[in-house]
Amino acid sequence: MDKYTTLNILYAGIAATSIYLLLQNYKKQKNTYWIYKDHDIRNSAEVDRRESPNAAYDDAEIGLTELDAAYRAEWTSMGYPLTHRELEENDNKYS
Repeated sequence: MDKYTTLNILYAGIAATSIYLLLQNYKKQKNTYWIYKDHDIRNSAEVDRRESPNAAYDDAEIGLTELDAAYRAEWTSMGYPLTHRELEENDNKYS
């Protein structure tokens, strides 16, 4: 066999093996999802039992669970009123 033919066969084999390995890796990664522990608290029953970590610092979080505190922080960041009193104040303020 010619030297160039042997090299071409070798390169074709390496390329085919590389493509095969890449496709296998792609198929394996296609069905995997990254779930970070902090973002998966809504599926944990334990988080719904633990006391809010900020209860010692924030009087509004006394009696809330960690999950409720996370919801409260989310609602606060979006600007939702927290209590009926604040709803009435907002209605009176903008009426």
